Amino acid sequence: MAEAADFQGTGPSPARRWVRRAAALLAGAPLLAGLAQLPAGPAQAAGRTSVEAAASDTGGVAVAVDSLSPAAPTDGDTVTVSGTVTNDSEQTVTGARVGLHVGPRAETRSAIDTIARDSDDLGGSLGSQIDDKYGEKFSKLTPGVSESFNISVPVDELDLGEDGVYQFAVTLSGQTSAQPWVQVLGVRRTFLPWQPDAAGTKTRTTFLWPLMSSSHMAAETGSNEQQTPVFLDDDLAKEISPGGRLNQMVALGKDLDVTWVVDPDLLASVDAMTRSYEVRGADGSTTAGRHQAVAKQWLTDLQSAVREKEVVAVPFADPDLASLAHNGTDVTGSLSQLKDATDVVTNTVEPILHVKPDTDFAWPVDGAVDPSIVKVATSAGADKVIARSDSLQETDGLSYTPSAARPIGGGTTAVVADARLSTAFAGDLTSASASTSAVQRFLAQSLTADLQTGQQRSVVVAPQRTPTGSQARAMAEALTALQDGNWSQSQKLTAAAAAKPDPRATTKVPSASAYPASLRKKELPHTAFEQLARTQDKLNHFKVVLSDPSRVVTPFGRSMNRGLSASWRDRATPAQTFRNGVENYLDGLTGQVRLIDKSETKLSGRSATIPVTVQNNLVQGVDHLVLRLTSTNPTRLEIDGNAYQEQPVTVSGGHSQSVKFTTSANANGRAKVIAQLYTADGGKYGEPVTFDVKVTEITPTVMLVIGGGVLLLVLAGYRMYQQRKRAAARAGDDGDPGAGAAPEDTPGSPDGSGDRPAEETGTHSGAGDGEQPSDPAPDTATESADPSGTGERVDR
Repeated sequence: MAEAADFQGTGPSPARRWVRRAAALLAGAPLLAGLAQLPAGPAQAAGRTSVEAAASDTGGVAVAVDSLSPAAPTDGDTVTVSGTVTNDSEQTVTGARVGLHVGPRAETRSAIDTIARDSDDLGGSLGSQIDDKYGEKFSKLTPGVSESFNISVPVDELDLGEDGVYQFAVTLSGQTSAQPWVQVLGVRRTFLPWQPDAAGTKTRTTFLWPLMSSSHMAAETGSNEQQTPVFLDDDLAKEISPGGRLNQMVALGKDLDVTWVVDPDLLASVDAMTRSYEVRGADGSTTAGRHQAVAKQWLTDLQSAVREKEVVAVPFADPDLASLAHNGTDVTGSLSQLKDATDVVTNTVEPILHVKPDTDFAWPVDGAVDPSIVKVATSAGADKVIARSDSLQETDGLSYTPSAARPIGGGTTAVVADARLSTAFAGDLTSASASTSAVQRFLAQSLTADLQTGQQRSVVVAPQRTPTGSQARAMAEALTALQDGNWSQSQKLTAAAAAKPDPRATTKVPSASAYPASLRKKELPHTAFEQLARTQDKLNHFKVVLSDPSRVVTPFGRSMNRGLSASWRDRATPAQTFRNGVENYLDGLTGQVRLIDKSETKLSGRSATIPVTVQNNLVQGVDHLVLRLTSTNPTRLEIDGNAYQEQPVTVSGGHSQSVKFTTSANANGRAKVIAQLYTADGGKYGEPVTFDVKVTEITPTVMLVIGGGVLLLVLAGYRMYQQRKRAAARAGDDGDPGAGAAPEDTPGSPDGSGDRPAEETGTHSGAGDGEQPSDPAPDTATESADPSGTGERVDR
C-alpha cells in the first residue's frame, strides 16, 4: 500500500523515503551479520560455495590428511580421518573448526586426475558437509602453529549411494581480525572408494614388485687365489640391513600377492657378500667387508618371500634397452652383451633363490617403446615386452581401459601396464599426507576402471624400478586394501600376458619420433658402447694367453653387463667412472705379463745367445704366447740364421722366464733388435722391447796371433822345467843330501831330452829370466768382464 501511495504521489517526499530506507538497512545489518556466522548445515553447503570462492584468495591454513582408515570402507565400517592443520598466514584464526565433506561421484578416470591436481583449491566444489558433531574445534590457530585432528564417522552417516569413487574433503573454517566472518581457510581433497558388495566381474590385477638396485661390484678382485670380490662402496649393505630400502621391499612383499621382478646382479652381489669381500674407500684403498651376517639373513628372508610366487628375471644388471637400441646397435658386439646378460640369468637366480625364474619378459625404462626398442628387447630371446599405456596409447577413442595383452607382430606380445596406476607412487611420499593421498588415488583409479564395463579385464601395474622405502610402504598399503576390496583379484604376469586381447585395443608400436625427449636425453651415449666394445676386444685378446681364462672372463663379463645398466640413467659421471675403472683395471692385468727392458748388449765373437726375459706377475700362469726376436739389420746380425726367430713362452704365475735366442755376427757395429710378444692367433701382446747389440767380430789374423802367443807360453814353460831338472841333477853330484835325480816318468821329457844342456834345446827366447815377447796389438776390442751397465754380457 505504501508503494501504491508513493506511486500516486500522496506519500512521503523522496527525501523522507531515502532516510527511512537507510534506517532499515542499518537496523538489519546486525541480523545479517549474525546469520552469516551461523554454521551451515548440509542443505546450506551448496549455497556456501560462492562465499568460499570469494574467499579463495584469503586462505592461509594448510590441511594435511595423514591417514584415512579404512581406505575402502564397506557397510558397517567407521571411517577415521586424522591429520594436521597449520596456520601459514600472519593472522591468528579464531573459531577454527575441522569439518568433513562428501562430494559427488567421480565418473571418469580423468575426473579423478583433476580432483587430485586441485586438491587444495579453495574455489572448487566441496559437496555436502557432514553433521557438525563429526568435526573438531580449536579456539584459535596461532601463525606457524600446527594442530592435530582425529575424526571418526560411521559410514552410514556419509550418505554414500551407488558404487563408485566419492570426493572426500577435509576443511578448516574460521575467521581472522581482517575478515571477521566464518569462511573456509584451508581444504584437502582425497577419495573414498565405495564398493560395499563384491563386484560381478572383478578386474584381474597384476602388480610387479621390483627388486633392483644400482651396480655395486667392481671388476677388480683381491690379488689372491680366492678372487675376493671388491665393492665400489658399502651402500648395498645399508639397503639390505634392517630399515634399509631393499630390506623393506622383502619384508613388505612377502605378504602380498605380487609378481617379483628381480635383477640377477643384485642377487649375485648379495650372495658375494655372504663370504669374504672388500670395500673400496674414497681414497682408493680397500678394507674387509663386515656384513656377511646381514647378507645371509636378507637372502634367507627373500627365499622365504618368493617361495611359490612368480619370479620374473630381467637380464643381468638390467641393461638399458632403449639406450642400446638408439645408441649402441651400430657398435660391434653390443647386442652380444645383451645376449650374454640373458644367458647367465638362470644359472644365477635359481641357485640363489631356489626358484626357476621366467626370462621371457623385457622391460624398457618406464615402459616406453618404439620399433627399435622392441627389436632389441626381443633379440636375446624374450617374446614379451612390458610397455606402458602412456607410450602405447589407444588410437580408437576407447572410453574404457582395455586388457594389458596386445599382439604387436612378429610373435611378440606387448603387456601394457596402466600408466595412472603405475605412476601413482612415483612422487615424494616421505610425508604421511602424501602417502595417504597416493594410496587413495590409486584405489580410486582402480575402482573407476573396474566400473567402466561389465566385462572382466586384466590390468598390470609396473611401478618405478627402485622404489624408496616410503614409496614401498605406500604401495604395500594400497595393494593390501586392493586385495581386501571387492572389485579386484590378483593375477600373475604370465597369465596377464596370455589373456585374450581386446580387439579394439591398439597394437601399433609408436614411431621413434614419439619416444619421449625427457627419456632420450638420459640414455647412455654412443661413446659408452664404443668404450665397452674396446674393453671387450682387450678381454678377448687377454683371455687366450691364460691357463684359466674363467678367472678373468667371468668377472669382467659381468662388469661390462653392469656398464649397460639402466641404473646409470641420471648418473652420467658415475657411469663414466665405472666404465673407466673396468677398462683401466683390465689394462693393468694385461700389463702384468710383459717383457723386461734390456740395455745395450755386447756381442764378441761370431755367434752367441741373447736372453730375453718374460715376467708374469699374475696369480695364474700364461701360455699360448710366442716371443719373436727381430734384427733390424740382418746383414750385420742374424737371429738363428734369419731376420727373426720365434719361440713359444709359458710362464707360471708370479715367475719370470728367460728365453734364449742364437745369434750370429757378420760384421762389426751396432744392430737394433726388437723383442715382441704375440698371441697364438698372431696378434701383438703388450709393448715391444727394443735394444742395441754391439757386434765385435774376431778376425782370423787375431786368432793366429792369439795361437802364437799360446805356443810361446807353452815353450817357455817347458824350458823352465828343463832348467830346474838340470839344477837338481847338479846338486846331487855335489853331494847335496836333499837332492836326487828326477824320476824317469817326470813329465815334459818323453824323448829323454830333459837331460840336455840348455843351449842344446834350440830355445833362445830369454824365457829363463822371466821376460816374454810382446803380443801383437789386437784388431778387435778386448771383451769386457764388467757387469752390464752400458751393455749386457751374452752367453756364448
